[in-house]
Amino acid sequence: MSVITVFNGLFSEAGVVVKRVVDATGYRLVTDQDVVAEAAKLSGMSEDKIARAFQAKASVFNAFSHEKERAVAWLRFAMANKLMDQDKLVFSGFASQLPAPEIDHILKVCLVSEMKERLAVAERTEGFAEKHALKLIHKDDGDRATWVESLKGVKDPWSKALYDIIVPVGSSGVERSADLIVEQLANAAVQVTDTSRAKVADFMLAAKVGTVLASEGHNVLVSAKGKTVTLTINKHVLMLERLERELADIVSVVDGVDKVETVVGKGFHQTDIYRKMDFDIPSKVLLVDDEREFVQTLSERLMMRDMGSAVVYDGESALNLVKEDEPEVMILDLKMPGIDGIEVLRRVKSNHPNIQVIILTGHGSEKDRQICMELGAFAYLHKPVDIDILSETLKAANEKVQSIK
Repeated sequence: MSVITVFNGLFSEAGVVVKRVVDATGYRLVTDQDVVAEAAKLSGMSEDKIARAFQAKASVFNAFSHEKERAVAWLRFAMANKLMDQDKLVFSGFASQLPAPEIDHILKVCLVSEMKERLAVAERTEGFAEKHALKLIHKDDGDRATWVESLKGVKDPWSKALYDIIVPVGSSGVERSADLIVEQLANAAVQVTDTSRAKVADFMLAAKVGTVLASEGHNVLVSAKGKTVTLTINKHVLMLERLERELADIVSVVDGVDKVETVVGKGFHQTDIYRKMDFDIPSKVLLVDDEREFVQTLSERLMMRDMGSAVVYDGESALNLVKEDEPEVMILDLKMPGIDGIEVLRRVKSNHPNIQVIILTGHGSEKDRQICMELGAFAYLHKPVDIDILSETLKAANEKVQSIK
């Protein structure tokens, strides 16, 4: 039987339409939460980090951690597992964009409504005022546009080129919208064939290779046909042949792969530089210090050593950033206006114990050192600090981070 994927705009009554389709067909509903949970189980990443991939706002550390790209790789693998296991599924949400578009027996559906209709639904179902509903819709539309562009290279998430059927729920009504989807299941173009099954197998192999590359710190586009895997490099790299050999060596030993091809994509000649993630050093370092010139210089020096860093200038900003984008290591000054370093350390280790905190101060006393170490600081260093000593301390902190993941 066919598979249905449903992508939709917020407040387009997608939930009601999908329920009617499920009731009419006996298909099993698979939500974003289901796919995220499967990806987390397979990868060992937290569900929160994987679900963050759906958001337009990337981690401030992402250029070095590739956290979003790793999450997408595991989401693809989770989706491929489900497609290999069973037909008669309805995927609803962001994950509906994950399958390879050439899989013929997937009926690709988009549910949309005009803005005035979406606002009316928001008021009727949630009691939201127009201003609040507009804010939510624009945020969600932005997330969906970024998500679709990252996967498909298409800027318009509602583009006709992406779907087999676009249903205007507002004008068609919920019942008729569901009927239109069910009727399309009889279309010969979306029936399961040996060819379409083979394309699912290709998608599975590409997804598996993607997770293997992600686990080695690489981020390239992967496709497969039969037992041949093609890797597309879309960022500039100085030693292309060396990278191609490294990628081929990694992929050639993956079960099911007989041949590996590498090609240069359209983004290769742009200014972005290809970065392989280095698991021996922390890729998410948060610098907290009110001495702006010092901390900016330190950030630049760490980035030259391929350590991704973000900078904040006070304790409150540090605590706020940690809530939404947890670093691996924090380098923390003690004497700052507002919330001081000791209080930041206390709260971070209480709420996020896996973050390793390195105190770096020019004014601390022996008593301060004792308090910090008792609160769980990883190390206590004095300014000015030798960058090599700091780098070795960061590597040691990273070893601890990796050991407890």
